[in-house]
Formats: sequence, C-alpha cells, structure tokens
Amino acid sequence: MSDQARSPGSENGPLSRQARPVLWAITVLAVGLSLFQLYAAGVEPLGLFYQRSIHLALIMMLAFLLFPVFGPGRRRGVIGWTIDFLFFCGAFLTGFYLSFFLDDIIARAGFWSQADIVVACIAVLTVLEAARRAVGLGLTVIGVVAILYAFAGPRGELPWLGEWLPGILAHRGYTLERVAGQLYLGQEGLFGLPLGVAATFVFIFVLFGAFLEVTGAGRFFIDLAYAATGRQRGGPAKASVLASAGMGSISGSAIANVVTTGAFTVPLMKRLGYRPSQAGGIEAAASTGGQIMPPLMGAGAFLIAEYTGIPYVDIIKVSILPALLYFATVYLFVHIIAVKQGMQGMRADELPSVRQVMREGWHFLLPLAVLIYLLVMHMSPMRVGFYAVMTMIGIAALRHVVWHWLILPRQGEPLRWEAMFRDIKAGFSVLIAGLSLGARNAVAVSLACAVAGIIVGVVGLTGLGLKFSAMMMAFSGGQIVLALIMVLLASLVLGMGLPVTASYIVLIVLVGPALTAEFGIPLLIAHLVVFWYSQDSNVTPPVALAGFAGAAIAGAKPMETSFQAWKFAKGLYLIPLFMVFNPEIILGGPVAVVVWNAVIAVVALAAFAAALEGYLFTRMGWPSRILIVVGMIGVFYPDLVYEIGGMLLMGVALLGNWLRHVFGNRARGRSAVQTGIR
Repeated sequence: MSDQARSPGSENGPLSRQARPVLWAITVLAVGLSLFQLYAAGVEPLGLFYQRSIHLALIMMLAFLLFPVFGPGRRRGVIGWTIDFLFFCGAFLTGFYLSFFLDDIIARAGFWSQADIVVACIAVLTVLEAARRAVGLGLTVIGVVAILYAFAGPRGELPWLGEWLPGILAHRGYTLERVAGQLYLGQEGLFGLPLGVAATFVFIFVLFGAFLEVTGAGRFFIDLAYAATGRQRGGPAKASVLASAGMGSISGSAIANVVTTGAFTVPLMKRLGYRPSQAGGIEAAASTGGQIMPPLMGAGAFLIAEYTGIPYVDIIKVSILPALLYFATVYLFVHIIAVKQGMQGMRADELPSVRQVMREGWHFLLPLAVLIYLLVMHMSPMRVGFYAVMTMIGIAALRHVVWHWLILPRQGEPLRWEAMFRDIKAGFSVLIAGLSLGARNAVAVSLACAVAGIIVGVVGLTGLGLKFSAMMMAFSGGQIVLALIMVLLASLVLGMGLPVTASYIVLIVLVGPALTAEFGIPLLIAHLVVFWYSQDSNVTPPVALAGFAGAAIAGAKPMETSFQAWKFAKGLYLIPLFMVFNPEIILGGPVAVVVWNAVIAVVALAAFAAALEGYLFTRMGWPSRILIVVGMIGVFYPDLVYEIGGMLLMGVALLGNWLRHVFGNRARGRSAVQTGIR
C-alpha cells in the first residue's frame, strides 16, 4: 500500500477512530512539527543532522499516535498502549539522541560507543515499524531484506545466508556495528538525501497544499475546470483531467487526488454515460498525471534536482511539456469515448460560469503566482514554499477582514463585533487545521524516504548498484529498448510494495549508473524516465492503487477499473521512451528540431490513442490501426528519415479516417433528404 493510501488526512482515516485526548496530542504534535518546519524554512535554517533528526523524531512520534499497533480498526487496550508508548519513546530517543550528542558523535566518527550502536539499532527498528503502520508492510519487508543482505557474507553477522546468494550478488558481509553506523550515524542511511529532501522541500510544499485544501482552493480549481469544459462532450471527464492537473501539481499524491476530485467528477461522468469502470479509470489516470505535473511532481522534482545537481527551476521547465503531453493524451481518450458513445455536455444551468468562479476565488491564484515568481527568481525552493504558505495564510485572513469591514457595511449590514470575534475564532481553527493536516499528510512520505535511505545505505555499502548495472547489461544484451523494458518491469514490481517516491529512489540508485554509463542516456533524461516509470504502480494491474481508489468511488470492479486506467495512462510509458530517442525535447537544441520533436510527439500520441480506442472522427478499421502502430515505431526511431516516414504513415491513416467521416456524413445527409422527399 502506498503512502497516499493511508493518508491520515482523509475523513475516514485514523483520526475518525481516535479518543479525544489522543486527538489533542496528535494536533499539538502536528502543529508543533509544522511550526518547526516553517521556522527552519523561513527564519533560521538548521544544520543537516539537526534538521533531519528532529524532523524524523516528530514524524515517527506522530505516526505512532495516528496508527495503533494492531491496526486502526481495533482498540489499543493495555497491551497496545504499552507497545505504542515504547515505540513513541524510541522515536523520541533515536531522533533527539543525534542532535543532543552530535559533536561527540562526530568526534568519535568510526569508533562508535556501545550506546551509539544500541541507539542505532533502536532507530532502525523504530523506523521500520513506523513505516509498516503508515505506509504498509511491503516497504518494511524490503527494508528488512536489505539489512539481511548487508549481513550476508563470510565476514558478516549471517555468513550462512551468503551461501545462498548467486555469484554476482555475493559480497564480504558486514557486522552489526558497521551496518548500524552506516544506517544511523552517517549521511548515507536514515539521514541521507531522501529524508533530507522530505524534511525540507517536500514538507513545506505539502503544507502549502494542505492550506489550499482547508481554505477551499481545491473546490475553486474544480469549479473552474467545470466552468471551462462542462458544456463540451464528456464535460465532467474533461473537467476531471483539468482539475487533476491543477490539484495534483500541488498535492503530488495520486490517491489523494482521486479522492478529492473524484468525489465530484466520477458521479457526473457516470450520469453522462461513462461506464463506472471508465469513470474510475479516467480519474485514476488523470490523478496519476498530477505526480508528474510541476511544480511539486510528488516530491520528484526536488529529488531529481538533488541527485543530478540541476537547479530545481530547470527541472520544472523541462517537465512542463512532457506533463502537458500526458494530460493531452488522457483528454483525447476522454473526447474520443464521448464522441464514440454520442455523449453531450452538461446544461448551462448545471454549471457555474467562469466569471462567477473567478469573482469568488481569484485570490487563490495569488499564492501560486507568488510561488512561480519566486521560483523564476531562483530563490531556494524551501524559502519559496515558506513565502507561499505565508501568502496563503495572509490572503485567507485578509479575505475575512475585507468582507466584514468593507463589503458588508456597503451593503447596509452593521458591523457586528460578535461576528468578527466568531470569524477570528474560525480563522484560527482553519490555521490550526492547515498546520495539522500538512504534518499528517507528510508522515507517510517522510517515513517512505527514511526506509528508502536504509535501502540506499545498504546499496552503497555492498556495491549492489554496480552489480545490478552489470546484470542489466547481461540480460539486455546492450539493447536500450530491452533495458528500458526491464526498468519498467522492475518499477512495477517495486511499486507493489513501495510508494512512488521510494520506488524512484531505489530504482535510480540501482539502474541509474547503467542507463547513463552503459547505454549513454543523458543523466537528466535517465532520472525522468525512472521517475515516470515509477508511477505505473498507480494504474497497472494487478496492483493499481489509484485505480482501486477510483473503483471505490465509482462503485466498479477494481481490476476492470485498473485496466481502464492502464489504457488511459499509456502516455506514462510512451513519453519517457520518446525522451530517450529524442533528447532535444528535454535538453533543448535548435528551435526547428525542438518544434519538430514536439509536433511528432503530439501526432504520435493522438494517433496511438485513436488506434487503441478504434475511433477518432469515425470508427477506425484494423488496417488503419496497424498502419498507425508501424508509423509510431518509425517516429520513435532516432533517424529523421524514419521519423518522416512514420509521420506520413500516421498522417495517411488519420486522413483516411477523416475522409470516411466526411463522406459518411454527406451520404447520410443525402439519404435523409431523399427519405424526406419520398
């Protein structure tokens, strides 16, 4: 189960089953964590270990309050409270031990004391247990397997286990002290780069998304999407695509996106004529696109920037076009189905007007404008997030002040101090709700990154990454397409147990060196390919988490909905392949080359959607669909002659479909006239 699947911010999440004292403790701890993060982001930046260790301590303490040991559906009881209290104390100890004794630990680097090793062991166990509760058992199992792998070898704690490892995976093995020091007392384990990104950039943007949610900005984006597309054919489905692009670009969570926008869009899609599985699949595919849509990209933009050393703003710039191509593909699928099934749009009286929506919620665009402006000015992403949150809070407060002091008096309403105090109290409640929700939503992401740090630490200790690269070369025979298929399959398998962020981190550590050094894929494109492929567990059966969430809302069968989502999300597989063979679309180049690549990408994706659905302007026969597939192979081949040939083949197929549509309409028109005369 993914990090989003157990999001504690949902109405049916663990908060709904907590006792009042526990709710107060959760709120106090969550608000304290958010205030700590805001202080570190905008007032006084902290050192690496101070920031990460305190962040992890508060995150784990919050996780043990939110998620009882025996599951959210059971009472804790005496045994449960005892276990949770011990883990809570372990979280406090291991998180703050490092910050309390940091100077002493650095002074004895490599010569750890017995207390250091004991606390390190407690830290690893505590993190794995917290991840089991907040993220799922799969992530914890993978973390345990990684630690066992570090112990396996003639010089390790488990020499007998090393005898079972194939030759290429065998290594010398490491002692408990060496592994504990690597995972807790160094910069490559728990407190490595993944947690560093989660404890700085990701948290502050998750907090920003939480304030957008509690202040009503989410509903504003959904209403705006409806107002723009509701009257078109398949309007609610198209609104789902646009709303998911807007919401997902901030929330960065596929399942949270499905739950948020799907609650409004899926029932309307079903009413319009989409099958339940289609409605749920469309919402799942569109919501998955939110994780590849700037500025947040589900924490991916920050991680890619840290791993590659490329500025965050540049990551966002090059990610805009591929993300738009993905959403355009889903949008076209929606349109084709609507035309194919003869659907119409919603009536004007059922929809809000763009003017009305903008008049009531235009102020929600200001924090986004501030965010984009400061990013363009090359300010630190963490400081940008801080100012975006402050702007969101300021605008929400100013809205109430202006309403009561300026608008109501002009309408003849007297200024009532009781109402003012009541609104101030309500505003304070919204502030607390935003701070609390942001911290709760960050729990799963931070714990996933912490366990990913364990895996990365073991990979660095044992040299597994280089061995995995050698295995890729051996299995693929040096063929880049086969290597990419292997990455895709590996991401799908990992995605069954890991959330998207952790899956990306593990994959890039394992296959990144091979993709760049052995196959010659540019560093940035290699990271984007792995990141995009890491999303496929959201929409690919048998474990399609966003698809399952869409099925629950639509009342459809999970597997049927997942297959629909898998079909609509085909851009998730084709666009990364296009990046590899046409790197100019990411890395830039002559204007003519970039424009040409963008054009063939649009045509190829549109033709593929039509071929897959068997319809564009009218029904498409198998010869035309086969012609499009052959043309797509030519387009993806990195040679101008093949690209032109592929474009011609697809153009012939699409032109033939359009001509059939035109002449078919004329024939039907003449037939109708003759029938009328008779």
